[in-house]
Amino acid sequence: MTPSTGEIKYYRVLFKISGEALMGSRPYGHDMGIIDQLCKDVADVYKLGVQVCIVVGGGNIFRGASASLSGCERASSDYIGMLATIINALILQKFLEKNLVDSRVLSAIPMATICEPYIRRKAIRHLEKGRVVIFAAGTGNPFFTTDTAAALRAVETNCDVILKGTQVSGVYSADPKKNEDAVMYDKLSYMDLLIRDLNVMDASAISLARENSVPIIVFSLKEEKIVNIVKGRGTYTIVSDYK
Repeated sequence: MTPSTGEIKYYRVLFKISGEALMGSRPYGHDMGIIDQLCKDVADVYKLGVQVCIVVGGGNIFRGASASLSGCERASSDYIGMLATIINALILQKFLEKNLVDSRVLSAIPMATICEPYIRRKAIRHLEKGRVVIFAAGTGNPFFTTDTAAALRAVETNCDVILKGTQVSGVYSADPKKNEDAVMYDKLSYMDLLIRDLNVMDASAISLARENSVPIIVFSLKEEKIVNIVKGRGTYTIVSDYK
């Protein structure tokens, strides 16, 4: 499928989904209704001919950083968290297929029985063939978050933008759930995020995006549709190297 010229602003996108987004209002695990809706939103973008990558977290199952604070060795905790992202990736794949979206799961930790190993050229080829590519197991290394994995994969696969789905409409000056006076920004520079410590993504991810001039769009998963964003519409904050 080829996007119609003029309708689409971003032709190849990386969609970062946190593990927490998959559990809805549950304390842990998966809300299948939420997951189905997320995959329907991805399907709407896919049908436009936009090439879509996904990086998914595993916080709805296991959080390596939290476990390490409880005495579990950090590297081991992070590897367990990577396995959680593979579970989430496989669930996303099933729901994408339910919505008639051809997809592939590529894992940074080889698990040949259930998914493909991550190979950059293979990932790009899948995208060129019109398949949604789901990147699992983060970077494959401990001490790096799935936000950093999202920035890394976006750079490696030459994505036009990183779409970061959150629980709020964009980046705010303070937590809008705790501070009624919090102001939402329409646009920010990468340095604004780093200097103000706005906690949208970790510093490694922001620095990697900045070095390679990949913009980051922060939006609400509940209030905004991805299909609007790839057309340059909707409510969100864009982080870029604007002057």
